[in-house]
Amino acid sequence: MHLMIRNLFLSLAVTLSGFATVRAEEAKAAPVPVATPEVKADETPRVVRVNVTTQNWDFLRPWGKRQPFTRRAVGAVLSGKRVLVSAELVGNANYIEFEMPEGGRKTPATIEVVDYECNLAVLKGEDDKFLNGFRSFDFGEAKVGDMLDVWQLENTGVVLVTSGPLTTVEVSRYPIDESSFLVYRATASIQFRDSSFTLPAIKGGKLVGLVVRYENSSNSAEIIPSPVIQHFLKDAAKAPYEGFPRTGMGFSNTRDPQLRRYVNINGSGGVYVTQVLPDSPASQAGIKQGDIILSIDGKAIDQDGNYVDATYGKIALIHLVAGQHYVGDSLKFEIQRDGKKQDIEVKLAHRNPEDFVIEPYVIDRAPKFYILGGLVLQELSRQYLKDFGNDWLKRAPAEFIYMDRYQHDLFEKGPKKIVILSRVLPMPSTIGYEELHHLRVTRINGVELQSLEDVPGALEKPENGVHRIEFDTDPGVIFIEAGPLAVDEKALIQTYRLPATMRLKN
Repeated sequence: MHLMIRNLFLSLAVTLSGFATVRAEEAKAAPVPVATPEVKADETPRVVRVNVTTQNWDFLRPWGKRQPFTRRAVGAVLSGKRVLVSAELVGNANYIEFEMPEGGRKTPATIEVVDYECNLAVLKGEDDKFLNGFRSFDFGEAKVGDMLDVWQLENTGVVLVTSGPLTTVEVSRYPIDESSFLVYRATASIQFRDSSFTLPAIKGGKLVGLVVRYENSSNSAEIIPSPVIQHFLKDAAKAPYEGFPRTGMGFSNTRDPQLRRYVNINGSGGVYVTQVLPDSPASQAGIKQGDIILSIDGKAIDQDGNYVDATYGKIALIHLVAGQHYVGDSLKFEIQRDGKKQDIEVKLAHRNPEDFVIEPYVIDRAPKFYILGGLVLQELSRQYLKDFGNDWLKRAPAEFIYMDRYQHDLFEKGPKKIVILSRVLPMPSTIGYEELHHLRVTRINGVELQSLEDVPGALEKPENGVHRIEFDTDPGVIFIEAGPLAVDEKALIQTYRLPATMRLKN
């Protein structure tokens, strides 16, 4: 996969951050993009090639992996002989190596820290002397209208520079789809080169971001900006890595004058709290559905959920919460409840993917499964849904997409995970059930399933020598004889060349 892939599509998940942009037309005399790249000799190298061999787990056949493939990127050298790349580059990696810009010498590398939500990773070479003579980047900041240089590498090791203006600064969803962060968008005629999966974006010799998406038809580059990178690196300097904070609440704008009258909003700003997740920072602080958020950390929140940032102007409040603060920080929320104003202190925290009923991503971890006489049982995750392809929102089972989209409402009181029958492997014990697939399993032998780990215990209690398996939709219930399952297990392994018939731990 190269950089010339489609822009990140919008998820159906609820946007907890709102959406705000700073447009190029608001800047004065935005420069015209430079169409012809410039080749420059860099006497002191500051970038290195990063080669990765990746082999993703096959969530539709969870006992195995897909075919391996390679990706190449240009990594930015940081202090301490570390290298910055995108997390997408190294997800599910079998092997990582650094390669000199001009080719030739290589050394194995390992992941020092990675965050798939903000799509960033720091790598370290096994040979500590490999990057001797390289100069590390300092960080800079960019505003709409600034000219950015995107660095690529020619086969000779010479840096190929393509320039273009920063056109938009916004808060938008990152590839994982669960988290929103600051994004730069620039216009530049980036040419195809090998090693282009991740590219540094430079301004005045300083690193201002990493290019992680490029749309060839519109010459639009999506960039992870330096504020997100520096937040990630500051977090990474502490052990254990904690990640970016969240409040655990959703909100809607208050543009509707009838809504404003109904809830008696004082003034012109404020957003309406539509959801507060159980045990979230917002819930623990006492914020309730129906509250109006008027200001955060002294910054007024307008009716669209934006605040005025000193650098970027109007921007979504998620940047104020997650981009400028850290796990453990306390923020003062000024709210209105029942027509009265009050202040509430919210202590920010990070929510791990394992804590979701339907996990937003399962990367660098094997999917769990249990094969019962040919019935393939799994835990539903968004990673499973995404294995239906780039258009998974259309191709994946609609009921599973609905569960993922509304999981916080549907499963507020459990279960911990959703167990599904993903497919049926034809065997003597599954005759008549071959067409069953994509069903939620609710009970086995009367035991309500909280996760896949409950399956072995439930199977210890067959009813009159028969396992009773219940679903939340048609066919409602099916039966499997318990006696022949041991024989079927051996046949399953031989027939389908399975390494095992279960994996209950990632």
